[in-house]
Amino acid sequence: MESTLTQQDNFRDHLPNADQQGSRKWIYPRVEKGRLLRWRTAVAWVLLATLFAGPFLSLDGHPVFLFNVLERKFILFGVPFWPQDFHLVALGLLTFIVFIALFTVIYGRVWCGWACPQTIFMEMVFRKIEIWIEGSPNERKKLDAAPWTTDKILKKTAKHTVFFLISFLISNLFLAYIIGKDELFQIVTDDVTEHLGGLASILLFTGVFYLVFAKLREIVCTTICPYGRLQGVLLDKASLVVAYDYIRGEPRGKRVKNLDRQPTAGRPTLNRRAAPSKLITLNSPKGDCVDCALCVQVCPMGIDIRNGSQLECINCTACIDACNNVMDKINRPRGLIRIDSQEGIEQKKPLRFTGRMKAYTAVLVALIGVLLYLLVSRPAMETTVLRAPGQLFQREADGYISNLYTIEIVNKTFQTLPVSFRIKHPNGQLRLVQPITQVPSDALAKGVFFIRLPEKSIHSNSILLEIEILSGNQVVDRAKTTFLGPN
Repeated sequence: MESTLTQQDNFRDHLPNADQQGSRKWIYPRVEKGRLLRWRTAVAWVLLATLFAGPFLSLDGHPVFLFNVLERKFILFGVPFWPQDFHLVALGLLTFIVFIALFTVIYGRVWCGWACPQTIFMEMVFRKIEIWIEGSPNERKKLDAAPWTTDKILKKTAKHTVFFLISFLISNLFLAYIIGKDELFQIVTDDVTEHLGGLASILLFTGVFYLVFAKLREIVCTTICPYGRLQGVLLDKASLVVAYDYIRGEPRGKRVKNLDRQPTAGRPTLNRRAAPSKLITLNSPKGDCVDCALCVQVCPMGIDIRNGSQLECINCTACIDACNNVMDKINRPRGLIRIDSQEGIEQKKPLRFTGRMKAYTAVLVALIGVLLYLLVSRPAMETTVLRAPGQLFQREADGYISNLYTIEIVNKTFQTLPVSFRIKHPNGQLRLVQPITQVPSDALAKGVFFIRLPEKSIHSNSILLEIEILSGNQVVDRAKTTFLGPN
């Protein structure tokens, strides 16, 4: 018990994946079957299927998802977005951040253990391949410590070759999200020498993914990803986390054969049917934790959840399955390690909707409302009108004053739209230099035009004008500009 207390006192003084000298300590998590693992596996396969199918889904011949940063072209759920919609993207990201904050305040870091791509690929793909090739945790540990024999070289070569190939596949998958499946297939079927730059980028990202899953692993969650550090700010006593019921489990100790535990009586009693030689007396009652350390052995982060909530915990719930299996074997109730809040452990309080949760919810609802309104009211076309640089005004022979303008029209739909213009001025005239009669689908059209006003109707050196952009007989957008006059 003394060593256990010492470990509890200093567990925050060092990382779980580092030894006393600060060197990397490799983690060999054990796989323990259970109900939660089955649910995690099902969720992981659904998410993996969605991720791999995403870039190949299309709607009316257009991709459902496209994030072409190079050409500044984005499609989300079949809706195209242009750089002019950056305010919508920013508002969407802000809404997502608030949602993550609210989700974390209520449910802890469950995203990391159940939905994060890094965790899903690591635990459900790469870790399973490693177990398939190298064996159980003890076998992997012995293999890493053994000298380089033919067997070790073959296993390590096979594992890292498969890791690299899967990383290459993931890189191509993300490339399909960026440039689209058609362009990806063209690159794959073309001569490699014509796409050396793209191949170099793919190999670079392949190396990054390989490094993450073959070497960095849990370091990504504890050091690189900022979300893990945010949970210390977001969590409170009412947040649901993977928690150890220390009230029920302490003091921990090995279960003694033929000894019935009665925690409520304050002292265990002996089984009278036991042989006299096996009768054992204890100085203090024991909790339900038998100190088997299975919860530590199954943790992919290498922590001891019995020490309390920790930054490294990703809420993967592996320790819950392991502990429940032990409780079943010793005929004790499940849930010694469970999803619960600190208030639930200490005061047996159920989940309650705190003031902070209500505040986050109100902000989230407001942001979602604004975002939906902007998406619904977003025009099919967006127009930008600018006065020609370096130009003032021109006097014309018929008594008119003219200004020169440039116009850019973005068609945010997947249909070619006819377009015409109308100036909101009783005496104004609009004359196109480069006529625009239609705007191609999902494209940008540019033009040049003059606005003419009678000089006698100009009573100021700057007049605010509005131009209506029509598609058929419907006004799809309005643009405002200034007209410069001689007065």
